Amino acid sequence: MGAAFVRWLALLCLCAAYLQGGLVKAFDFPGAVAEMTHFGMLPAAPFAVLVIVLELAASMMILTGIGRWLGALSLAGFTLLATFMANRFWEMVPPERFGAANSFFEHIGLCGGFLLVAWYDLNARMGGQAHE
Repeated sequence: MGAAFVRWLALLCLCAAYLQGGLVKAFDFPGAVAEMTHFGMLPAAPFAVLVIVLELAASMMILTGIGRWLGALSLAGFTLLATFMANRFWEMVPPERFGAANSFFEHIGLCGGFLLVAWYDLNARMGGQAHE
């Protein structure tokens, strides 16, 4: 296995939840609309379409390398906003607080991974060293 394949596999793992989420929402659009409604994103149908397009398009940008930095920054921002909407652990009581806090910080970790992808891609495009 070459380094390029391992790097692509790592990017696929980073994008897996967004590919899965986008496809599930696309094939169960009423469920996607219900999810947007649950989180107060109204009008729900246009928000569902935007989320589907964002999750799938940004993931493909990362995997193909076409605008990788932009796709990574888009998913980092989306993840950060969604995390603050869906995992408000500070408003919960145990035992729900424990799971929501774990999920919150796992998603912050995903944001960090996407920021690293964006930094690495931008740095490589500018001819810099990726290990600064």
